[in-house]
Amino acid sequence: MDKVLVDILGISPSPSSPGAYALILKEADGERRLPIIIGQFEAQAIALELEGIKPPRPLTHDLVKNVLETLGNSLAEVVINELRDGTFYARLAVEGASGSHEIDSRPSDAIAVAIRFGVPIYVSEEVMEEASFIPENEEDVPPPTSKSEERPKKSKEKSPALSKEAKIQQLQKDLNDAVAREDYERAAKLRDELRRLQMGD
Repeated sequence: MDKVLVDILGISPSPSSPGAYALILKEADGERRLPIIIGQFEAQAIALELEGIKPPRPLTHDLVKNVLETLGNSLAEVVINELRDGTFYARLAVEGASGSHEIDSRPSDAIAVAIRFGVPIYVSEEVMEEASFIPENEEDVPPPTSKSEERPKKSKEKSPALSKEAKIQQLQKDLNDAVAREDYERAAKLRDELRRLQMGD
């Protein structure tokens, strides 16, 4: 099977599926992008790890990593290997003392585990050919948030009450508090707001 190495380009709320997120994968040595719709929990699990935010207790994907390592196994790679009836399928390539094994997985779970192990993420060439796209310009790449969410944030940033630096410090404090309370839904929203402010004009 021909496979293509991909990187995680970003995660954004899905405008077509309320409560879901679009995970965008980018061809490492090319321009093709592959969007995959994932659930909120998986989006948070991926985003928290990418941001280096460590919850006080292990999440499910941290548990999977801990179990594999405790049993003497390691993860070699993950591959999104099939697209059937609009649903993506993936597999984990696990290696250990008992040999090599392939474990079926949802792509979102496979990617969440892959980034915790720091292993490559691949997509089969067949899947890339069927479901990827090449953006004509940067406007074709899904933004971090929908426009309806960006507008009120911009108006708030113009408020003279707090400086941008003070807002960033407050958001970071609120984010740390939310993680400590294991309120990951709020943490994800605060992380997105913090990112918008840091990357804003």
